[in-house]
Amino acid sequence: MGNYFSGIFGPSPISPLQAHMAKVQSCIEELIPFFEAVIKGDFDSATASHQAISTLEKEADKLKKELRIRLPSGLFLPFSRSDLLNVLTMQDSIANKAKDISGTVVSRQIKLPDPIDSSFVQFVSRSVDASAQAQTAINELDELVETGFRGGEVKLVEKMLTELDRIESDTDHIEAEIRLALFQIEKDLNPVEVIFLYRIIDNTGELADLAQRVGSRLQLMLAR
Repeated sequence: MGNYFSGIFGPSPISPLQAHMAKVQSCIEELIPFFEAVIKGDFDSATASHQAISTLEKEADKLKKELRIRLPSGLFLPFSRSDLLNVLTMQDSIANKAKDISGTVVSRQIKLPDPIDSSFVQFVSRSVDASAQAQTAINELDELVETGFRGGEVKLVEKMLTELDRIESDTDHIEAEIRLALFQIEKDLNPVEVIFLYRIIDNTGELADLAQRVGSRLQLMLAR
């Protein structure tokens, strides 16, 4: 079993965890052209982007299942099997959320009102930044293991996680501005449409929250 795992994934589970996060990042990045198409009212392009997101989410899910199945119970690493699985779960949630967001918008052909459309692209873009920062930190796991989770490498990753917190805070501020702008015009919109708009805003905000949770799991691993 160990030899087979090594043949598929290499000598440790870190590489497949990083590969999974790379796939997750590709998935969430597709939300930017997706919403750009939605704002233009180009639902053919939006549907194509949603299909791309769905495909990437399925590929990420396959990587997640393979890693869970192949992951040995005893890891000769400075962190536990449960630590790694918790990070994996948080990463996978980002891809799932991206798929849910695009699916809701496409199925109902939801249009973003003018007062929030430009801010919304910024909102999505900053959420993508949060996920990218989480990926950058996860990609340092190799170096962390090599240094035994000690020294300058730990400080470097801690700085990355501090920046991730700052980016997540940015998304909170943008989300608050969007919610206020929507509140000011919601009486002029279809009530059902308003409900779904708030749901999309909430779910988009959760993208950065989930990225921050990836960082929080990594922070716990550093502290042990």
